[in-house]
Amino acid sequence: MKTIKQIERLREVHELIKLHKTGTPEFFANKLHISERQLYNCLEHLKEMDAPIQYDRKTHTYFYSESFDLLVNVTVQVMVQNELRDIYAGFVYLHEGFMEHQINLC
Repeated sequence: MKTIKQIERLREVHELIKLHKTGTPEFFANKLHISERQLYNCLEHLKEMDAPIQYDRKTHTYFYSESFDLLVNVTVQVMVQNELRDIYAGFVYLHEGFMEHQINLC
């Protein structure tokens, strides 16, 4: 689950950068409930994916200097007692013949 959490964090960092709503590194890290070091690691991961991240000292926000988008899709499929479970954003869908049941995991 650690990998999924890291992917979700990268997605959240990306969205805030895209919206120019990060604030200072300290504020940004606090908003994400992580340390500044973890924030810098996330920024470095995005830069490794060729994200053109810049920081504007006047407006105190990170931004993309060129067009950049990050598409994240995570699907987990588990076979349990002949039932296929697809897990999408906190919901489990059980496929039984033609019927589909939705269960909220929260």
